[in-house]
Amino acid sequence: MTRPLGYYVHHQGAGHLQRAIALSRALEALGRPCTLMGSFAGLDTAGAPGPVLDLPDDRLDRSFDGRDGAGQRPECFHYVPLNHPGIRARMGRIAAWAAQNDPALIVVDVSAEVALLARLLSVPSLVVRLSGTRTDRPHLEAFRAASRLLAPFPEALDGGNVPDWVREKTLYGGFLGGAPARAAPEEDGRIVVVFGRGGEGGRLDALIEAAGAVPDRAWHVLGPVVGTGSAPQNLHLHGWVTDVRPHLAPAALVVGGAGDGLVTAVAALGKRFLCLPEPRAYDEQEAKAQALERLGAAVVHRGWPEAGAWADLVTRGLALDPDVVRRLAEPDALTRTAAAIEALCRDADCTPPEREP
Repeated sequence: MTRPLGYYVHHQGAGHLQRAIALSRALEALGRPCTLMGSFAGLDTAGAPGPVLDLPDDRLDRSFDGRDGAGQRPECFHYVPLNHPGIRARMGRIAAWAAQNDPALIVVDVSAEVALLARLLSVPSLVVRLSGTRTDRPHLEAFRAASRLLAPFPEALDGGNVPDWVREKTLYGGFLGGAPARAAPEEDGRIVVVFGRGGEGGRLDALIEAAGAVPDRAWHVLGPVVGTGSAPQNLHLHGWVTDVRPHLAPAALVVGGAGDGLVTAVAALGKRFLCLPEPRAYDEQEAKAQALERLGAAVVHRGWPEAGAWADLVTRGLALDPDVVRRLAEPDALTRTAAAIEALCRDADCTPPEREP
């Protein structure tokens, strides 16, 4: 009998859900049934190949930052507020699903609390490890509780202060957000600036200055922009778009943060990249930006550039060899990672319960 797999997705948004669905579909193709678990209000789960277990929300409010601020919180947790019925129901449903389905493995993307719950339920887990320096007690205890760790990026981009035992426990999946382009897209010289949901967005006055500093290029801006004013003819604001790749394809240079989604798309399309890492917990973007810079895969600038810096930054960005970043996108990353997860599941299928000596 093939035991099912559970895939838990926390509140990181559409990018993590897309990764979960892509891996679930690849695992389903290998004959491993997968149940997707998480709070999916406002997110599209239609692509999930199997059951979807929609869990009650565990947030205290919509400004959830993953920490409850309690001075008496046990050191192995990030977020365990008391008297929260959503958390109680959420954890109860995960436990009930595990008891009913006897899963071979739970993929946890990402939550220290659910990683520890899986261990308490005697279920092997594969815990997703994001970039940055995650050496606080909750992360390390979640990593210790896991059977293996999954890094959704190439090993070459692993940065920050990562203990050796964590690296040794890590399966480097590579970029899992889609296959790289078979051929380099035809470029028209434009500069594409991307602002994601997780940041503060762009300011129109700053974008007007940037477009004015490099007036011979068309500037196309994706994502939220605030402010009023008269944009020059070479500045085009597209607002939020569901898929950035068609807009990135003709770009000679992409400008944006070091978030997983954008870096994955830049690598898949082989785009010259001016990386402006944004402040994130555990220096997630900074660690990734440093690795990109070290490899020669991006020009990195901290903070939004002053008007006088744009011309030189664009010149340096256009001088990059796009093959360097393109080589980070492995064509078989998704299938290779799915096969490795299936191997973990097979080990669990064949492993008898642990007994006391």
